[in-house]
Amino acid sequence: MFTRRQLIGSSLSIAATAGLLPAAGLAAPGAAGGRLKQSVSRWCYAKIPLDDLCAFAVKIGLRGIDLLQPAEYEVPRRHGLRCTMGYAAEMMTIPNGLNRRENHAAIEQAFRIGIPQAARSGVPNVIAFSGNRRGMSDEEGAANTVAGLNRVKRIAEDHGVTICLELLNSKINHPDYMADHCAWGVRVMQAVNSPRVKLLYDIYHMQIMDGDLINTIRQNIDWIGHFHTGGVPGRHELDDTQEVNWHAVAKGIADTGFQGYLAHEFVPQGTPLPALAEAARICTV
Repeated sequence: MFTRRQLIGSSLSIAATAGLLPAAGLAAPGAAGGRLKQSVSRWCYAKIPLDDLCAFAVKIGLRGIDLLQPAEYEVPRRHGLRCTMGYAAEMMTIPNGLNRRENHAAIEQAFRIGIPQAARSGVPNVIAFSGNRRGMSDEEGAANTVAGLNRVKRIAEDHGVTICLELLNSKINHPDYMADHCAWGVRVMQAVNSPRVKLLYDIYHMQIMDGDLINTIRQNIDWIGHFHTGGVPGRHELDDTQEVNWHAVAKGIADTGFQGYLAHEFVPQGTPLPALAEAARICTV
């Protein structure tokens, strides 16, 4: 019988052999002692087996893994973690989302299956997208998105799972995406007015579109359910090559009393796991 400690050590040894971890000198745990619950987005570390990523997350004090498919929900639980954001409506994509009323029936049907599944696996959040404009006005798109969220919010409320509408930049990464400013998202949240419908405030994207991060977060924290990180420019490491003062932003979030998750969603340019450990250290406040 292996203990959890032995299993974690074994997984880390395998990852080190594969060149994904430094051979020695792993960062000491720190995130677990901070005021923010930190996690990491799976897709940024796709070359690392999920079990190994979970083992390393435990090692540095993270609380979960972000953006998993339902078939993966149980993997973090084997390590004492949880999936902190899941996919529960596969047909809803960044270009094709809630701002089109013709999508609402399929989204509702998917959420009727996906949200209870997330709840059973202890997944607190599921992701949602506005969709692209394609010539639609922001006013019409907001009204459609409100209608779509009103249609599914009771499902989320009944199961204690939060639907998080992601804010993305339309300047660089996602041209024509509608939910590209915090103010638009907040208007939608205020109209829906549900404790189980919130914004996914991606700091990388909102630095590109809005700036004024700490003040914006403070003013709108009641409507924010989840955060993502990523260095600007490039969505790389949270280091001195980019423009966001991450420790200050993390402190600003923690000072609001935020109880959700801050998930690291950057694509490392160097050795990946040491970069993740450093990001967790920087954002531990």
